[in-house]
Amino acid sequence: MSEHGTIEKTDISFGPASCNRSDETTDPSARGAEAALETFYYALNNQDREALRADWSAHQLAQLNNPVGGILRGGGEIGALYEKVFAGHPNVRVTFGDVVAYPGTDHAVFAGRESGSWTDAEGNAVPLEIRTSRCFRYQDGRWQQFHHHGSIDDPAAPAAYQHPVRG
Repeated sequence: MSEHGTIEKTDISFGPASCNRSDETTDPSARGAEAALETFYYALNNQDREALRADWSAHQLAQLNNPVGGILRGGGEIGALYEKVFAGHPNVRVTFGDVVAYPGTDHAVFAGRESGSWTDAEGNAVPLEIRTSRCFRYQDGRWQQFHHHGSIDDPAAPAAYQHPVRG
């Protein structure tokens, strides 16, 4: 990814093989923001609760908007949703790709598509396609996620995915 201010289509692809690069999130450059993004996908695909909570801001106005959680604000609510995802049977496996990066001096937005699957109660892999944007801020010496928006194109898909998490 290029440095601050250059909007570009990238070759970013972060999925199950992603690494925990949380130690690199202190880099104030765009490389630090990309490290935070990869760390999120590492945490999600490996159900690493600690890495996920560290990647998300605890700020009361950090916000997650997606079909599973609805609109959630604050690191505590966001962390609680991921706890439900990890505790249930969904076993989400996604790869974030087709990414356009919008880096700035203290913020970075990554917009693309998550492709993968989740596992239903019978053990069947159910395809998952989500249009996704993730926003990060460089604050207090490191990059953290402050906003996520996800949308699913298939209107029937969210209900099936919501049930195992929401109950």
